[in-house]
Amino acid sequence: MPHHRRFAGREPTGGRQTESRPIPAGIVHRHTFHPMAKTKKAYFCTACGHEAPKWLGKCPACGEWNTFAEEVISRGEERSSSGFARPQAHPVPVGEIEEVNHRRLDVGGSEVNRVLGGGMVKGSLILLGGEPGIGKSTLALQLALGSRGLRTLYVSGEESPQQIKMRANRLAGGDGECLVYAETLLEEIIRQAEAVRPDLMVVDSIQTIYSQVLESSPGSVSQIRECAAMLLKYAKTTGTSILLIGHITKDGTIAGPKVLEHIVDVVLQFEGDGNNVYRILRGIKNRFGATYEIGVFEMRNEGLAEVANPSEILLTHYDEPLSGIAVGAAADGIRPYLIEVQSLVGNATYGTPQRSSTGFDLKRLNMLLAVLEKRVGMKMYQKDVFLNFAGGFKVADTGLDLAVVAAVISSYFDRPLASGVCCAGEVGLSGEVRPAPRTYQRILEAARLGFDRIVVSAYYRDKSEVPGNIRIVRVGRIEQLPKAIFTDDEE
Repeated sequence: MPHHRRFAGREPTGGRQTESRPIPAGIVHRHTFHPMAKTKKAYFCTACGHEAPKWLGKCPACGEWNTFAEEVISRGEERSSSGFARPQAHPVPVGEIEEVNHRRLDVGGSEVNRVLGGGMVKGSLILLGGEPGIGKSTLALQLALGSRGLRTLYVSGEESPQQIKMRANRLAGGDGECLVYAETLLEEIIRQAEAVRPDLMVVDSIQTIYSQVLESSPGSVSQIRECAAMLLKYAKTTGTSILLIGHITKDGTIAGPKVLEHIVDVVLQFEGDGNNVYRILRGIKNRFGATYEIGVFEMRNEGLAEVANPSEILLTHYDEPLSGIAVGAAADGIRPYLIEVQSLVGNATYGTPQRSSTGFDLKRLNMLLAVLEKRVGMKMYQKDVFLNFAGGFKVADTGLDLAVVAAVISSYFDRPLASGVCCAGEVGLSGEVRPAPRTYQRILEAARLGFDRIVVSAYYRDKSEVPGNIRIVRVGRIEQLPKAIFTDDEE
């Protein structure tokens, strides 16, 4: 056999003859040049944004189950430019840094300005979250239309300019300085913002914006993180204040990676019930102010109206006194307000008594009922108890314990409280009445609204002068509360 035919299709290797196998399809030789950039896929946790090379059942960062989703990411050597120049920076000693007073922008709403700490800081990035249909877009459009003297740019990724115009006509706050731009591509948004140079830019919403740098779909973890980071750089570089609207999940948290809340300067939560007309704007994070302020709004046909005095809408005036109703002096942050607590106590029809609470923690209600049974001797194990707050408000203030107990006692004995009485105090498990946080501010609010008497803890030591004719009644034990709320005679 000829030599060339003997070794046809074979390769001599050290005296052994092995058959050469064909290269499988899809495998490229190591010396072959591939002109296309290789795309890389990764898995991101939709709860916290943790990145993993493969799918995991449980996230090692946040501990959530079944939250990993596959996304296509780009790892090219060069990324496209964002369209704006960044100044060169270098490290400087902290003593040589010049102090600058932050210029705050008046956004035209006293409630929003209060929550922000006096206005919107120039160059800040603000995130506004809330449930669908709660009024986030309405509030943002009102701010854009009502910011007199400020050039605003309203970027919408969910609505057309015609739809925004219809809403603006309903709000009756048209402003020629407000520009509307419907776009979802981040690079185009920044390019238009560079041309317009607005003082305030609203992005509705961050989940609809995407960047060409990444190949993943809008709303993914990588897209939200990248778009928020680029908008933050633009805000800090140009001094433009940006308001981002964010969706929330079924758990009530802002959708997207948790790093989104770390990137922004301010996180605002718009709370409320779709069946209720009142909304609360609450600050969760604020790098330029406090987070204990709230703003109250009322949803009307012409938009959101500010409620300057929440106590007036949370109190009901009756022609005659009714049992089971007590007024509590609450405080959300540093803002005090009075709220009406309604209670109904009746005989248990079934073997197990019912416990129902609207706007108040049910576990805390059961604790207070146990204290009444143990310390006062009221047979609550035979009674159904229903509790409600006027206005549909949800209150987590422990300073309302005394008002809740007063309402339950009033309904239990079917006897109305004395006129002009309100309560402010925290109840302990041993029956002691502890001072409520910011008791002095609660007393001032009760005096401002014309109440004659306020029941507080005997351990409240502040001797500051209280304006008005309000009288402070101090109780140290829960057993002393019935005498304080039912008698009209001064102690």
